[in-house]
Amino acid sequence: MGVRRFAASYWGPIAGWTIVLIFSSIMVLALMMAVGGTYENEKTESVKQNVTVFNFFIGFISAAIISPVYEEILYRGFIYRWIRVRTGKSWGMFISSFLFMVVHIPAYNTLMINFISGLVFAWAYEKTGSIWPSVLIRGLFNGLAVILTFLE
Repeated sequence: MGVRRFAASYWGPIAGWTIVLIFSSIMVLALMMAVGGTYENEKTESVKQNVTVFNFFIGFISAAIISPVYEEILYRGFIYRWIRVRTGKSWGMFISSFLFMVVHIPAYNTLMINFISGLVFAWAYEKTGSIWPSVLIRGLFNGLAVILTFLE
């Protein structure tokens, strides 16, 4: 399942993977806006309608702590590993990332970002043998997204 420690030497790559994910997401959003799309979705709209300190903390804890832990256990710890054994590393990363993207379908405008995220999380899991790097990357990424949504 991958709920184990990882080598301290991976802290640098974790920071790098986080930066890559942030910049690739910015590029995808900029490209979407350039072709007439938007980065708004139902989640961000509902959050913006009721901005309170309590809602911020609930949103932050849910997106930056709870979701990364349970979803990384499921998607990388179980699904990716299961698919990888049957199809190999590349197909395992692609298929598990595609499934991760599909599960987030109500937010159509972030599907490509979710797919890229899935690849980054699978790569982190593959390199370290642990879900914790992908939990950390995802927690930082989601936490930043919540903060930016509330500040907007």
